[in-house]
Amino acid sequence: MTRPGNPQGSRPPGWAHCLGTGAAGIALRHIHRARAGNGSWRTVQHWAVTMTGNPITTPPHASSLYTGAPAVAFALHSAGQPAYAAALETLDHHIAAATRQRLDRAHERIDRRCLPTLREFDLIGGLTGLGAYLLYRHGGGELLRDGLSYLVRLSKPIEVGGETLPGWWTGNGPADQRSAHWPGGHANFGIAHGIAGPLALLSTTMRRGIMVSGQADAISDLCTWLDRWRCGTNHRPWWPEMISLPEWRSGTVRQRGPHRPSWCYGTPGLARAQQLAAVAMADPARQRHAERALVACLTDEHQLAQLGDVSLCHGWAGLALTTWRAATDSDTDLAAHIPRVLGRLDQHLARHGLPPGDGLLEGTAGINLVRDTTTATTPPASTWDACLLISG
Repeated sequence: MTRPGNPQGSRPPGWAHCLGTGAAGIALRHIHRARAGNGSWRTVQHWAVTMTGNPITTPPHASSLYTGAPAVAFALHSAGQPAYAAALETLDHHIAAATRQRLDRAHERIDRRCLPTLREFDLIGGLTGLGAYLLYRHGGGELLRDGLSYLVRLSKPIEVGGETLPGWWTGNGPADQRSAHWPGGHANFGIAHGIAGPLALLSTTMRRGIMVSGQADAISDLCTWLDRWRCGTNHRPWWPEMISLPEWRSGTVRQRGPHRPSWCYGTPGLARAQQLAAVAMADPARQRHAERALVACLTDEHQLAQLGDVSLCHGWAGLALTTWRAATDSDTDLAAHIPRVLGRLDQHLARHGLPPGDGLLEGTAGINLVRDTTTATTPPASTWDACLLISG
Protein backbone atom coordinates (compact mmCIF):
# COMPACT_ATOMS: atom_id res chain seq x y z
CA MET A 1 0.00 0.00 0.00
CA THR A 2 1.60 3.21 -1.14
CA ARG A 3 0.47 6.65 -2.12
CA PRO A 4 2.50 9.13 -4.16
CA GLY A 5 3.69 12.01 -2.01
CA ASN A 6 3.26 15.68 -2.72
CA PRO A 7 6.31 17.67 -3.83
CA GLN A 8 8.31 18.67 -0.78
CA GLY A 9 7.85 22.33 -1.64
CA SER A 10 4.11 22.03 -0.95
CA ARG A 11 4.60 20.57 2.51
CA PRO A 12 3.82 22.61 5.63
CA PRO A 13 6.63 24.18 7.69
CA GLY A 14 8.40 21.64 9.90
CA TRP A 15 7.21 18.69 7.82
CA ALA A 16 10.76 17.42 7.24
CA HIS A 17 11.37 17.24 11.00
CA CYS A 18 8.06 15.68 12.08
CA LEU A 19 7.65 12.07 13.18
CA GLY A 20 3.87 11.91 13.32
CA THR A 21 2.88 13.34 9.95
CA GLY A 22 6.14 14.23 8.20
CA ALA A 23 9.35 12.98 6.69
CA ALA A 24 10.78 11.41 9.84
CA GLY A 25 7.82 9.04 10.14
CA ILE A 26 7.86 8.20 6.44
CA ALA A 27 11.59 7.49 6.71
CA LEU A 28 10.85 4.87 9.39
CA ARG A 29 8.86 2.87 6.85
CA HIS A 30 11.72 2.81 4.35
CA ILE A 31 14.30 2.08 7.07
CA HIS A 32 12.23 -0.86 8.26
CA ARG A 33 12.02 -2.24 4.73
CA ALA A 34 15.74 -1.79 4.11
CA ARG A 35 16.70 -3.51 7.36
CA ALA A 36 14.38 -6.38 6.52
CA GLY A 37 15.98 -6.77 3.08
CA ASN A 38 12.84 -5.64 1.26
CA GLY A 39 13.79 -2.05 0.47
CA SER A 40 16.59 0.13 -0.82
CA TRP A 41 19.16 1.93 1.32
CA ARG A 42 19.30 4.50 -1.50
CA THR A 43 15.69 5.36 -0.71
CA VAL A 44 16.59 5.64 2.98
CA GLN A 45 19.38 8.05 2.09
CA HIS A 46 16.93 10.17 0.10
CA TRP A 47 14.75 10.54 3.19
CA ALA A 48 17.78 11.17 5.42
CA VAL A 49 18.73 14.07 3.16
CA THR A 50 15.14 15.29 3.20
CA MET A 51 15.21 15.38 7.01
CA THR A 52 18.64 16.96 7.40
CA GLY A 53 18.90 19.15 4.31
CA ASN A 54 17.56 22.24 6.08
CA PRO A 55 18.36 23.58 9.57
CA ILE A 56 16.10 22.32 12.36
CA THR A 57 14.67 25.50 13.81
CA THR A 58 12.38 24.05 16.50
CA PRO A 59 13.04 25.94 19.77
CA PRO A 60 14.02 23.89 22.85
CA HIS A 61 10.66 24.30 24.58
CA ALA A 62 8.93 22.78 21.53
CA SER A 63 11.44 20.01 20.79
CA SER A 64 9.85 16.64 21.38
CA LEU A 65 9.98 13.05 20.25
CA TYR A 66 7.61 13.96 17.43
CA THR A 67 8.96 17.39 16.50
CA GLY A 68 12.40 18.79 15.67
CA ALA A 69 15.79 17.27 16.44
CA PRO A 70 14.51 14.28 18.49
CA ALA A 71 12.17 13.22 15.68
CA VAL A 72 14.96 13.31 13.10
CA ALA A 73 17.39 11.57 15.46
CA PHE A 74 14.87 8.83 16.26
CA ALA A 75 14.55 8.01 12.57
CA LEU A 76 18.30 8.15 11.88
CA HIS A 77 19.10 5.98 14.89
CA SER A 78 16.57 3.37 13.78
CA ALA A 79 18.63 2.86 10.61
CA GLY A 80 21.59 1.52 12.60
CA GLN A 81 24.02 2.91 10.00
CA PRO A 82 27.50 4.27 10.89
CA ALA A 83 27.06 6.87 8.13
CA TYR A 84 24.63 8.77 10.38
CA ALA A 85 26.83 8.75 13.50
CA ALA A 86 28.15 12.29 13.07
CA ALA A 87 24.70 13.73 12.45
CA LEU A 88 23.34 11.89 15.48
CA GLU A 89 26.14 13.22 17.69
CA THR A 90 25.30 16.78 16.68
CA LEU A 91 21.58 16.21 17.18
CA ASP A 92 22.16 14.60 20.58
CA HIS A 93 23.94 17.74 21.79
CA HIS A 94 20.86 19.83 21.00
CA ILE A 95 18.45 17.21 22.35
CA ALA A 96 20.29 17.02 25.68
CA ALA A 97 20.25 20.81 26.05
CA ALA A 98 16.55 21.01 25.21
CA THR A 99 15.68 18.17 27.56
CA ARG A 100 17.63 19.73 30.42
CA GLN A 101 15.90 23.06 29.84
CA ARG A 102 12.50 21.43 29.79
CA LEU A 103 13.23 19.45 32.97
CA ASP A 104 14.36 22.61 34.78
CA ARG A 105 11.16 24.40 33.80
CA ALA A 106 9.02 21.45 34.88
CA HIS A 107 10.62 21.28 38.32
CA GLU A 108 10.24 25.04 38.72
CA ARG A 109 6.56 24.70 37.85
CA ILE A 110 6.08 21.98 40.48
CA ASP A 111 7.91 24.10 43.05
CA ARG A 112 5.44 26.92 42.34
CA ARG A 113 2.55 24.49 42.83
CA CYS A 114 1.12 25.19 39.40
CA LEU A 115 -0.61 22.71 37.13
CA PRO A 116 1.21 21.33 34.08
CA THR A 117 0.24 21.51 30.46
CA LEU A 118 -0.10 18.20 28.63
CA ARG A 119 2.87 19.10 26.46
CA GLU A 120 5.07 19.35 29.55
CA PHE A 121 4.87 15.62 30.27
CA ASP A 122 3.12 13.65 27.54
CA LEU A 123 4.51 11.22 24.97
CA ILE A 124 3.79 13.22 21.83
CA GLY A 125 5.02 16.66 22.89
CA GLY A 126 6.56 16.32 26.32
CA LEU A 127 9.18 14.85 28.59
CA THR A 128 7.82 11.31 28.43
CA GLY A 129 8.54 11.30 24.71
CA LEU A 130 12.02 12.70 25.24
CA GLY A 131 12.62 9.96 27.81
CA ALA A 132 11.49 7.37 25.28
CA TYR A 133 14.03 8.78 22.82
CA LEU A 134 16.85 8.69 25.38
CA LEU A 135 16.02 5.08 26.19
CA TYR A 136 15.89 4.14 22.51
CA ARG A 137 19.06 5.97 21.55
CA HIS A 138 21.29 5.46 24.60
CA GLY A 139 19.68 2.66 26.59
CA GLY A 140 20.02 4.64 29.82
CA GLY A 141 22.20 7.47 31.08
CA GLU A 142 22.02 10.26 33.64
CA LEU A 143 19.66 12.43 31.62
CA LEU A 144 17.15 9.61 31.26
CA ARG A 145 17.30 8.97 34.99
CA ASP A 146 16.70 12.67 35.60
CA GLY A 147 13.65 12.41 33.37
CA LEU A 148 12.39 9.43 35.36
CA SER A 149 12.89 11.35 38.60
CA TYR A 150 10.71 14.10 37.17
CA LEU A 151 8.00 11.56 36.30
CA VAL A 152 8.18 10.20 39.84
CA ARG A 153 7.60 13.71 41.08
CA LEU A 154 4.77 14.21 38.56
CA SER A 155 3.03 11.13 39.96
CA LYS A 156 2.61 12.74 43.38
CA PRO A 157 -0.53 14.76 44.24
CA ILE A 158 -0.36 18.52 43.98
CA GLU A 159 -2.31 21.04 46.04
CA VAL A 160 -3.64 23.99 44.06
CA GLY A 161 -6.02 26.55 45.49
CA GLY A 162 -6.68 24.43 48.54
CA GLU A 163 -7.64 21.38 46.47
CA THR A 164 -5.53 18.23 46.11
CA LEU A 165 -5.30 16.98 42.53
CA PRO A 166 -3.25 14.38 40.67
CA GLY A 167 0.17 15.78 39.82
CA TRP A 168 -0.55 15.48 36.09
CA TRP A 169 -3.89 17.31 36.28
CA THR A 170 -3.93 20.10 33.73
CA GLY A 171 -5.96 23.28 33.84
CA ASN A 172 -6.43 23.03 30.07
CA GLY A 173 -8.85 21.11 27.90
CA PRO A 174 -7.88 18.09 25.77
CA ALA A 175 -6.45 20.39 23.07
CA ASP A 176 -4.05 21.70 25.76
CA GLN A 177 -5.65 25.13 25.79
CA ARG A 178 -8.05 26.77 28.20
CA SER A 179 -11.57 25.71 27.34
CA ALA A 180 -14.99 26.82 28.54
CA HIS A 181 -16.07 23.22 28.04
CA TRP A 182 -13.51 22.07 30.62
CA PRO A 183 -13.72 24.50 33.54
CA GLY A 184 -11.08 23.44 36.01
CA GLY A 185 -9.28 21.36 33.39
CA HIS A 186 -9.04 17.58 33.26
CA ALA A 187 -7.00 14.44 33.93
CA ASN A 188 -6.04 12.62 30.74
CA PHE A 189 -5.76 8.81 30.79
CA GLY A 190 -4.36 8.06 27.32
CA ILE A 191 -0.92 6.82 26.32
CA ALA A 192 -0.41 9.59 23.76
CA HIS A 193 -1.31 12.60 25.89
CA GLY A 194 -2.13 11.28 29.34
CA ILE A 195 -0.77 9.42 32.33
CA ALA A 196 -0.54 6.02 30.62
CA GLY A 197 2.50 7.35 28.74
CA PRO A 198 4.56 8.09 31.88
CA LEU A 199 3.42 4.76 33.36
CA ALA A 200 4.64 2.92 30.27
CA LEU A 201 8.04 4.64 30.35
CA LEU A 202 8.54 4.14 34.09
CA SER A 203 7.62 0.47 33.67
CA THR A 204 9.72 -0.17 30.55
CA THR A 205 12.83 1.34 32.10
CA MET A 206 12.33 -0.54 35.36
CA ARG A 207 11.96 -3.75 33.38
CA ARG A 208 15.34 -3.02 31.80
CA GLY A 209 16.99 -2.38 35.15
CA ILE A 210 16.98 1.43 34.96
CA MET A 211 15.76 2.69 38.33
CA VAL A 212 15.57 5.91 40.32
CA SER A 213 14.40 6.57 43.86
CA GLY A 214 10.63 6.29 44.18
CA GLN A 215 10.09 4.67 40.78
CA ALA A 216 8.44 1.49 42.03
CA ASP A 217 6.14 3.50 44.31
CA ALA A 218 5.22 5.79 41.41
CA ILE A 219 4.29 2.82 39.22
CA SER A 220 2.22 1.33 42.04
CA ASP A 221 0.48 4.65 42.74
CA LEU A 222 -0.39 5.21 39.08
CA CYS A 223 -1.78 1.69 38.78
CA THR A 224 -3.85 2.21 41.93
CA TRP A 225 -5.20 5.46 40.46
CA LEU A 226 -6.21 3.63 37.28
CA ASP A 227 -7.85 0.94 39.42
CA ARG A 228 -9.91 3.64 41.09
CA TRP A 229 -11.30 4.86 37.76
CA ARG A 230 -11.77 1.49 36.09
CA CYS A 231 -15.34 1.07 34.87
CA GLY A 232 -17.39 -1.82 33.53
CA THR A 233 -17.19 -5.33 34.93
CA ASN A 234 -14.36 -7.69 35.80
CA HIS A 235 -14.85 -9.39 32.44
CA ARG A 236 -15.26 -6.19 30.40
CA PRO A 237 -13.33 -3.42 32.14
CA TRP A 238 -12.65 -0.04 30.54
CA TRP A 239 -11.38 3.40 31.45
CA PRO A 240 -12.61 6.89 30.55
CA GLU A 241 -10.48 8.86 28.11
CA MET A 242 -10.39 11.74 30.59
CA ILE A 243 -12.26 13.11 33.59
CA SER A 244 -13.39 16.62 34.42
CA LEU A 245 -13.11 18.46 37.74
CA PRO A 246 -16.75 17.72 38.68
CA GLU A 247 -16.11 14.03 38.00
CA TRP A 248 -12.95 14.12 40.11
CA ARG A 249 -14.83 15.74 42.98
CA SER A 250 -17.78 13.34 42.82
CA GLY A 251 -15.74 10.22 42.07
CA THR A 252 -18.07 9.31 39.22
CA VAL A 253 -17.56 8.98 35.46
CA ARG A 254 -19.98 10.58 33.01
CA GLN A 255 -18.74 8.58 30.03
CA ARG A 256 -21.40 5.91 29.61
CA GLY A 257 -19.25 3.23 28.06
CA PRO A 258 -15.94 2.53 26.39
CA HIS A 259 -15.03 4.64 23.40
CA ARG A 260 -13.08 3.40 20.37
CA PRO A 261 -10.38 0.83 21.20
CA SER A 262 -7.43 2.90 20.01
CA TRP A 263 -3.74 3.06 20.83
CA CYS A 264 -3.83 6.77 21.64
CA TYR A 265 -6.72 7.08 24.10
CA GLY A 266 -8.51 3.76 24.34
CA THR A 267 -8.33 0.52 26.27
CA PRO A 268 -5.54 -1.03 24.13
CA GLY A 269 -2.95 1.62 25.04
CA LEU A 270 -4.07 1.71 28.65
CA ALA A 271 -4.07 -2.07 28.94
CA ARG A 272 -0.59 -2.36 27.44
CA ALA A 273 0.78 0.29 29.83
CA GLN A 274 -0.64 -1.63 32.79
CA GLN A 275 0.61 -4.94 31.43
CA LEU A 276 4.11 -3.42 31.21
CA ALA A 277 3.74 -2.20 34.79
CA ALA A 278 2.69 -5.67 35.91
CA VAL A 279 5.66 -7.30 34.18
CA ALA A 280 8.07 -4.76 35.70
CA MET A 281 6.60 -5.23 39.18
CA ALA A 282 6.23 -9.03 38.87
CA ASP A 283 2.47 -8.77 39.52
CA PRO A 284 0.72 -11.64 37.68
CA ALA A 285 -2.73 -10.69 38.96
CA ARG A 286 -2.46 -7.18 37.49
CA GLN A 287 -1.13 -8.64 34.27
CA ARG A 288 -4.17 -10.90 33.98
CA HIS A 289 -6.50 -7.95 34.58
CA ALA A 290 -4.73 -5.87 31.90
CA GLU A 291 -4.83 -8.67 29.34
CA ARG A 292 -8.47 -9.38 30.14
CA ALA A 293 -9.28 -5.75 29.39
CA LEU A 294 -7.55 -5.99 26.03
CA VAL A 295 -9.33 -9.22 25.09
CA ALA A 296 -12.63 -7.67 26.15
CA CYS A 297 -12.32 -4.85 23.64
CA LEU A 298 -11.09 -7.24 20.94
CA THR A 299 -14.27 -9.31 21.33
CA ASP A 300 -16.76 -6.47 21.86
CA GLU A 301 -18.39 -5.51 18.57
CA HIS A 302 -19.81 -2.35 20.12
CA GLN A 303 -16.29 -1.11 20.78
CA LEU A 304 -14.88 -2.33 17.46
CA ALA A 305 -17.67 -0.62 15.55
CA GLN A 306 -16.38 2.72 16.82
CA LEU A 307 -13.11 2.35 14.90
CA GLY A 308 -13.76 4.62 11.94
CA ASP A 309 -10.42 4.36 10.15
CA VAL A 310 -7.36 2.18 9.69
CA SER A 311 -4.73 4.48 11.21
CA LEU A 312 -1.99 3.64 13.67
CA CYS A 313 -3.00 6.37 16.09
CA HIS A 314 -6.70 5.70 16.50
CA GLY A 315 -7.70 2.99 14.07
CA TRP A 316 -7.41 -0.69 13.20
CA ALA A 317 -3.64 -0.59 12.67
CA GLY A 318 -3.03 0.71 16.18
CA LEU A 319 -5.27 -1.96 17.67
CA ALA A 320 -3.44 -4.68 15.74
CA LEU A 321 0.04 -3.50 16.71
CA THR A 322 -0.79 -2.97 20.39
CA THR A 323 -2.30 -6.44 20.55
CA TRP A 324 0.76 -7.91 18.81
CA ARG A 325 3.12 -6.28 21.29
CA ALA A 326 0.99 -7.31 24.29
CA ALA A 327 0.90 -10.87 22.99
CA THR A 328 4.69 -11.08 23.12
CA ASP A 329 4.50 -10.71 26.92
CA SER A 330 1.51 -12.98 27.45
CA ASP A 331 0.98 -16.72 27.74
CA THR A 332 -2.69 -16.33 26.74
CA ASP A 333 -4.18 -16.53 23.25
CA LEU A 334 -3.90 -12.79 22.54
CA ALA A 335 -2.02 -13.46 19.30
CA ALA A 336 -4.98 -15.44 17.96
CA HIS A 337 -6.97 -12.21 17.66
CA ILE A 338 -4.46 -10.45 15.40
CA PRO A 339 -5.44 -12.05 12.04
CA ARG A 340 -9.07 -11.07 12.61
CA VAL A 341 -8.11 -7.47 13.39
CA LEU A 342 -5.93 -7.32 10.27
CA GLY A 343 -8.83 -8.75 8.29
CA ARG A 344 -11.07 -5.93 9.51
CA LEU A 345 -8.35 -3.47 8.52
CA ASP A 346 -8.36 -4.93 4.99
CA GLN A 347 -12.15 -4.76 4.83
CA HIS A 348 -12.08 -1.09 5.77
CA LEU A 349 -9.44 -0.39 3.11
CA ALA A 350 -11.48 -2.20 0.48
CA ARG A 351 -14.54 -0.18 1.39
CA HIS A 352 -12.99 3.26 1.92
CA GLY A 353 -9.54 3.18 0.31
CA LEU A 354 -6.28 4.57 1.68
CA PRO A 355 -6.26 7.50 4.11
CA PRO A 356 -5.32 10.87 2.60
CA GLY A 357 -1.98 11.23 4.42
CA ASP A 358 1.34 9.44 4.02
CA GLY A 359 2.62 9.90 7.57
CA LEU A 360 3.15 7.60 10.52
CA LEU A 361 0.29 8.23 12.94
CA GLU A 362 -2.64 8.72 10.58
CA GLY A 363 -1.28 7.84 7.13
CA THR A 364 -0.01 5.04 4.95
CA ALA A 365 3.48 4.83 6.48
CA GLY A 366 2.07 3.70 9.81
CA ILE A 367 -0.38 1.26 8.23
CA ASN A 368 2.36 -0.34 6.13
CA LEU A 369 4.68 -0.61 9.11
CA VAL A 370 2.01 -2.33 11.17
CA ARG A 371 1.20 -4.82 8.43
CA ASP A 372 4.88 -5.62 7.90
CA THR A 373 5.54 -5.95 11.63
CA THR A 374 2.54 -8.02 12.68
CA THR A 375 2.88 -10.53 9.83
CA ALA A 376 6.65 -11.08 10.17
CA THR A 377 8.16 -14.04 11.99
CA THR A 378 10.64 -11.90 13.98
CA PRO A 379 10.40 -8.53 15.75
CA PRO A 380 11.48 -5.49 13.69
CA ALA A 381 15.24 -4.88 13.84
CA SER A 382 14.60 -1.13 13.94
CA THR A 383 12.18 -1.39 16.92
CA TRP A 384 10.48 1.53 15.20
CA ASP A 385 7.45 1.33 17.51
CA ALA A 386 9.54 2.44 20.50
CA CYS A 387 8.06 5.86 19.71
CA LEU A 388 4.66 4.48 20.78
CA LEU A 389 5.90 3.13 24.14
CA ILE A 390 4.34 -0.27 23.58
CA SER A 391 7.43 -2.23 22.47
CA GLY A 392 8.41 -3.06 26.04
